Amino acid sequence: MLQGRNDTIKEENNMTEKEIFIEGMKTRTKKFAVDIIKFCETLKTCKSSAVITYQIVKSATSTGANYRASCKARSKNEFFSKMSIVVEEVDETEYWLEVINDASLSNDNIELNRLLNEAKELNKITSKARNTASNK
Repeated sequence: MLQGRNDTIKEENNMTEKEIFIEGMKTRTKKFAVDIIKFCETLKTCKSSAVITYQIVKSATSTGANYRASCKARSKNEFFSKMSIVVEEVDETEYWLEVINDASLSNDNIELNRLLNEAKELNKITSKARNTASNK
């Protein structure tokens, strides 16, 4: 998903692979948050959708915001702490997407499944980054 964009970034800025990955993840987590916000606008209108929308928008936007904060960490411990928050928030977002699915609140199951897959991928990536940091 990020490969074409990463090649362009690297050529333009002569960045390292790590820097390319970090910038790609910043973009990806922000896009995920925006996509969740837009998706919530398509949910069936009911009281439970309003509550879930509030919760999922908070967790999805927190995922990207805390990932960015982890990139500015001043120590390994601070990085680990911020990445732990990222993992928790993306996992919570995945949970709310599962609730939306199980409660049949979505009018767009294709987008729901795409977002669920993205949440799972981000969960794996951020969990691995956190675990790698804790082993150093």
